[in-house]
Amino acid sequence: MDIRRSAGIIYTAATAIVVAFQIALALGAPWGSYAMGGSYPGQFTPAMRVAALIQAGILLGFAGIVLARAGIALRAWERVSRWMVWVVVAFAALSLVLNLITPSAGERMLWAPVALVLLVCSLLVATGRKQ
Repeated sequence: MDIRRSAGIIYTAATAIVVAFQIALALGAPWGSYAMGGSYPGQFTPAMRVAALIQAGILLGFAGIVLARAGIALRAWERVSRWMVWVVVAFAALSLVLNLITPSAGERMLWAPVALVLLVCSLLVATGRKQ
């Protein structure tokens, strides 16, 4: 298996963890101090629960783009994934910066490493060549 496909699989696995976390927040898990800068400790408000579901949906879309660009799945998205993968890379870079500067120490400790993995993997997929 080439590096691009491996990176796509790792990106998707890491994204699945983040999506599961967002869904748990939306369902009322008391982990608000580990998200959104810790601004909503405990359970999210109803509006933030909706936001968590929207974030989960966006992340699933990003995983689809990465899988398409890596040549793993969603072949119909392959053409658009050529440029959309750079949106994913930019989002991953922004996410890493935000997770490094968050006032929430728990969020920084938990999500900054995940954001770094997502950035590196998305870059490998974006810059890799088909094998």
